[in-house]
Amino acid sequence: MSNNIAIEFEHVSKQYRLGLVSTKTLSHDIRRFWITNVLGKEDPYLKIGETNDRASKGNSEYVWALRDIDFKVEQGDVVGIIGKNGAGKSTLLKLLSRVTGPTTGTIRAHGRIGSLLEVGTGFHGEMTGRENIFMNGAILGMTRNEIQAKLDEIIDFSGCERYIDTPVKRYSSGMTVRLGFAVAAFLEPEILVVDEVLAVGDAEFQKKAIGKMKDVSQGQGRTVLFVSHNMTSVKSLCKTGILLENGMLKEMGHVDQIVSHYLRGGSEIDNYKHWDIPQYKNGGFELLEIGIRPKCGTYTDVMCVTDDLDLVIHYRLTESKEKFWITLHMKNEQGEKIFSFSASEDEVQRTKKTGEYKQIYHIPANFLNWGNYAIDFMSFEFLSSVIPLVIESDMISFTLAGKSVEVGGWMGREPGDVTPKFICEETRL
Repeated sequence: MSNNIAIEFEHVSKQYRLGLVSTKTLSHDIRRFWITNVLGKEDPYLKIGETNDRASKGNSEYVWALRDIDFKVEQGDVVGIIGKNGAGKSTLLKLLSRVTGPTTGTIRAHGRIGSLLEVGTGFHGEMTGRENIFMNGAILGMTRNEIQAKLDEIIDFSGCERYIDTPVKRYSSGMTVRLGFAVAAFLEPEILVVDEVLAVGDAEFQKKAIGKMKDVSQGQGRTVLFVSHNMTSVKSLCKTGILLENGMLKEMGHVDQIVSHYLRGGSEIDNYKHWDIPQYKNGGFELLEIGIRPKCGTYTDVMCVTDDLDLVIHYRLTESKEKFWITLHMKNEQGEKIFSFSASEDEVQRTKKTGEYKQIYHIPANFLNWGNYAIDFMSFEFLSSVIPLVIESDMISFTLAGKSVEVGGWMGREPGDVTPKFICEETRL
C-alpha cells in the first residue's frame, strides 16, 4: 500500500444469511468447511445470494450486504459515505473497524482506528465514564500516561464532568455519544470512523463534533470516514463522497457532485414537457407545454449560471375565467423552496377569455447558483373562494453549471442557492 494511502478496500464483499439461527446452521457450517478447507474448492454459498434491496422480496436466504467494494482513501482526507437506509454504509464501517470480517476481499488500513459506530460502542455499562475512557484508550493501544494527558480535554469536551464517575449504564443516549465521540477524537487515532450516532446529540454538540472533526482532519492530517443522512453536515465537513446503493459502490468523487447525484435519486433531468394531447385538464384549464431554456434559445439538458433564462408556460382555457392565476415554486436539490412567483394582482383581476395563452417568465443571469433545481406548478381560479385547478410537484427540473466547467465535475460552488451580482459604488475619500 502506498505511503499516502490510509485505507484500501480491494474487491470487498460481505454476505449474510437471512432468518433465524436454526438446527440447520451446524450442518450448513460443516459442509461449508469441508468444501472450502478440505476439498479446497470455492465456497458454494458465494455463488448464490441476492442484491441487498430491502424494498423487494427475494428468493434466496443469502444476501450481499456489500458487493465488490473497491476504493482507496488518502491520508488526511475526509470522506462522507452516503446512501439510503440499508445501502451498506454501517456494514462498511464495521468491516473497517474489524467488528466483523469480510466474506471476500482485502481491507488495509494504515494506523490506529478510532470508531464510533453505535451508541455505547465499546463501553461497559457497569464501569464509570472515567474507567471507560482508560479502557477504550488501552484498546486503541494508548499507554496509561498518554490517556491521562488527554483526560481533562476529553471530559471537558464531552460535557459529562458531573457524571464522569457514574456507571455509563446511567447515562442517556446523548451523554453516551458525547463521551464516546470525545474518546474517539481525543485519543488521536490515525483514522476516525463515525457513524450516524452524532444525530443523537443536541445541536450544540453536533456543532462541536463537526468542528472537532475538521480540526482532526485539517489541522492534524488524520483521516475521517463519516456516515450521515444530514447532507449539510456531509458537505460542510467532507472533501470526498462515496455513494452506496444496494450494497454496491455506485459513485465516488467530490462531495458536492456525489451529494447532488444522491439527492437527485438517479432521475434524469427533464426541463421541457410538451403534449399534443393537453394534460392536467380541470375546470376548463389545459396544459400544453412547460419548459425552461436559455433566453431565445433551444431547450437543453444543462444550462449555465451566466445564461438569461426563460421559463415558458403554454396553456389553453376552454372556459373564460374572471380571476385566474398560475403560481410556481422554485426548489433547490434538497427540496427546499427558495422562492415563489406568480401573476401580479392586476393580472389576476383581469378576465381571461377562452383560447390559448403563453407566459414567459424571465430569470436574469447570475441569479441562481449552479446545481439542480425543480419547479412546482399550480393554477387557481377564484369564484366564491380559491379553487385549485392543478397542483403538481416537480413539474420540471433543470441543471445549471458553472461557466466553462465540465458538467459532472466539481464546479467550485459557493454557499447559497442564489448568487446575485450586486453593483458596488466605491469612492475614495
